[in-house]
Amino acid sequence: MKIKLKLGGMLRRYVPDAPGDSAYEIDLPVGSTVADVARHLGIPAREIRIAYVDGQARSELFRLHDGAEVGFFPPIGGG
Repeated sequence: MKIKLKLGGMLRRYVPDAPGDSAYEIDLPVGSTVADVARHLGIPAREIRIAYVDGQARSELFRLHDGAEVGFFPPIGGG
């Protein structure tokens, strides 16, 4: 199945050829979860603060559907 992926901040380094602000499309097996996407890209779980699917925050166990838009955002630090 194909999903659209958006990465925020420093997470973009895991997909260096991804276009800037537009979604990047990847193929995954049917039944994949949010966590499977992170593993596929090699993103450690500790680097993801928020994951969303189709605009709603979802857990790492959420099962994806063909055409889903998945986004990951890193923790934000500050002083």
